[in-house]
Amino acid sequence: MSVLFTSISPDNPVTREDAGSLLHHLGLSVDPEDEEDYHTLLAAVHDCAETVANLPDYQPVPDLDRYPRQNVRRPSSEEQVFGQAWAHKFLIKGNPDGGLLAGKTISVKDCIAVAGVPQLLGSDIIPSWTPITDATVVTRVLDAGADIHGTSTCENYCHSTASFTSAQGTVENPFAKGYSAGGSTSGGAALVTAGLVDITLGGDQGGSIRVPAALCGCVGLKPTYGLVPFTGIASGDAIDDHTGPLARNVIDIASCLDAITGYDGIDDRCLGSPKHGSTSFAQSLQTASTRLDGFRVAVLKEGFEHTSVDSAVKDSVMAATRKFTELGATVEEISLPDHYHGPAIWTIQSRVSGSLTLLGQAHGRRGLYMTEMERERLPWTKEGFQRAFPSTKNVIINGLYLASRFPDLYGKTVNIGRRLRDLYEDIFQKYDVVVMPTTPVVAPRHGARGLPIESLKPSMGLTINTAIFDVTGHPAMSIPVGFAPAKDNAEIQLPVGMQIVGGLWQESKVLKAGYAWEANYDWKDGAGR
Repeated sequence: MSVLFTSISPDNPVTREDAGSLLHHLGLSVDPEDEEDYHTLLAAVHDCAETVANLPDYQPVPDLDRYPRQNVRRPSSEEQVFGQAWAHKFLIKGNPDGGLLAGKTISVKDCIAVAGVPQLLGSDIIPSWTPITDATVVTRVLDAGADIHGTSTCENYCHSTASFTSAQGTVENPFAKGYSAGGSTSGGAALVTAGLVDITLGGDQGGSIRVPAALCGCVGLKPTYGLVPFTGIASGDAIDDHTGPLARNVIDIASCLDAITGYDGIDDRCLGSPKHGSTSFAQSLQTASTRLDGFRVAVLKEGFEHTSVDSAVKDSVMAATRKFTELGATVEEISLPDHYHGPAIWTIQSRVSGSLTLLGQAHGRRGLYMTEMERERLPWTKEGFQRAFPSTKNVIINGLYLASRFPDLYGKTVNIGRRLRDLYEDIFQKYDVVVMPTTPVVAPRHGARGLPIESLKPSMGLTINTAIFDVTGHPAMSIPVGFAPAKDNAEIQLPVGMQIVGGLWQESKVLKAGYAWEANYDWKDGAGR
């Protein structure tokens, strides 16, 4: 304390009234006789803050000489595809000596930092900001020999599983214009499905990798929480943050996972992960049989019987699960009624923590903080808030309400989330994987910006089977297994995704199940190869 007292500067702006003013909105006050002391203490901490603010930041320095950014630009109308699938176009050539991803082309979701490339975050709340560092996953795919061709559009602040919310424009489903590509990794899913890139790096806090994978007809993996560093990626709720790949096949998913897993010395989410470079997911798939003899597959009753699951989606995924028996696996139905609690637990958790993040109050993690982004975003202005998509406004309003009216509820959701995790871990003592529909319906038609409920309606309910696994942290992968008719037009056939879930750190089993199914069946016609 004495150091603080002696450091108070003569031009310190703190006034005697500031401490009381800060407490006033909480319904609290400072006793008059204490006012002078709290003024002194507040002035001291202001000077402390000024000292820290003037220190140089400490962020990883990207190797721009080895990996120069070429021709960074907003795509022209001629370059743009599927509406607005690209956020920025550029080229970063990967390791010329090759590696696990040599020859692969990649896009990066526009919430993942690429140094020197303006980041839009699907928003116009603030102007784009330009990162000064690369996310760990960006560095790792470049080191593995991949070429990055651009950033792909994400939904507005990553707060939607629809694909019309980005301020930069709508992303169209590759199978039918006018229908959702899913979100929030919308642009990347469309690019992958169309073959314009091999892999997209996405983010998943409630289903944002798996939902667009399911709606677009590609493969998307949300790894075990903490397997892949979240360093340099815009966060929603830090305990729901996951990043992972989307691709057209499981082997590319496995190869990318090998390239990006492992603690990076920064992100404390990854302290329990395997050493970087030590996994061999792809090699294991390539050298193993595509049979599943001895494998045990659980069919989750609640994942199929939720009232919002469309009958055609249910039938398609159920038919796909039965094919596991043809490959030698044992397939049995199981029931876990607590699965139904997943959406409510996730909603409370993500609203409280998400609002704190949006308001610049996220804390408590050892990792890389994107300080330049926070300087651009904060403080919120009335004009910026009005430009926000209703989903972002809703997160702030919900979070503030819940924190004020239910002060213990966030902690309770964390506790119950751990219970859900343990219930699933008990299942994985007997079964290798659990399967269910990824989304309850195929791609819905785009919504439109309007009144809040009208704007949010197209994405409501899409995460009933995905969000729970962001809460529990289990690895979950969506693979395409067939088609079902659009809800509003039976002549339009759209992809159906099957979600394969495994025990914590059991990506190998999830990948094995998906690879075996994919190797033996063609999802586009349902016939055995």
